[in-house]
Order: sequence, then C-alpha cells, then structure tokens
Amino acid sequence: METRVNILQTQPEAYKAMMGLEKYIAATSLNPTHKELIKIRASQINGCAFCIDMHTKDARKMGETEQRIYLLNAWRETTLYTQEEQAILAMTEEVTLIQKHLSKVTYDNARKLFDEKYIAEIIMMITTINAWNRIAIATLIPID
Repeated sequence: METRVNILQTQPEAYKAMMGLEKYIAATSLNPTHKELIKIRASQINGCAFCIDMHTKDARKMGETEQRIYLLNAWRETTLYTQEEQAILAMTEEVTLIQKHLSKVTYDNARKLFDEKYIAEIIMMITTINAWNRIAIATLIPID
C-alpha cells in the first residue's frame, strides 16, 4: 500500500492539535496499563494495523504479558483482566462503536469503580485513540 497524504506535512496545525491531546493524556492520572489496553482494544475494533502494532509493542515494553495482549479481543471469555480493566474495556468498545451508545449499565458499573475525573480521562483516552486510528487508516500510515 502506498501512503496517502501526510497530515504532519500538509496540516501541521491539525497535527499540533492532536499532539495537544496526547500531552493532556500523558498528564492524566490514568494507569499506564489502562491507557495501553484502551489503545489496543480500540485499534483492534477499528482495524488499525499501525496502531495495533505500535501499542502492543509499547504494552510489552511496559511489562504486559503476551497472553493478555493475545486475548484482549476476547476479554469477556477470560479471567485475566481485573474488574477495573473489564469496565474500561466495556467503555472502550461502546464508545468506539458509538452508534450503540455508552450504555447506562456500563457507565454505572464504571461509576462504582472510578470517580468522575477518572471516567472523564478514560473517555478522553478512548476519543483520542479513535481519532489517531482514523488518521492512520485514512492516510495508510505504513507499519515499520
């Protein structure tokens, strides 16, 4: 596949805005494992090979296990993920597939586990990776 438009070169202000979101995400109180699980799961749903490749590598560098990475798309079928991680993965799926909405059940479950600040940070992390997925998919960013 041939790479398409390079957003960084053609629209540097747009790229700068996206990097502003990344700067915000880096400063949140989100657990690093939670961040990577969100990034990988949303990227799997969206079919973003570039982001799946990048974030699985990042997760492994952080100490994430191969087994948890391999089973992420079947997280409901295993006991490898904590209650908090399961709530985050459910939110990630529902926000990524937003036409189904973020259900009251999923949101209420998250409210039992996290405060409003953390929930807001989760939603912003999900929103940010979904934007990056769409940029990578639309521009055909190659995998190194």
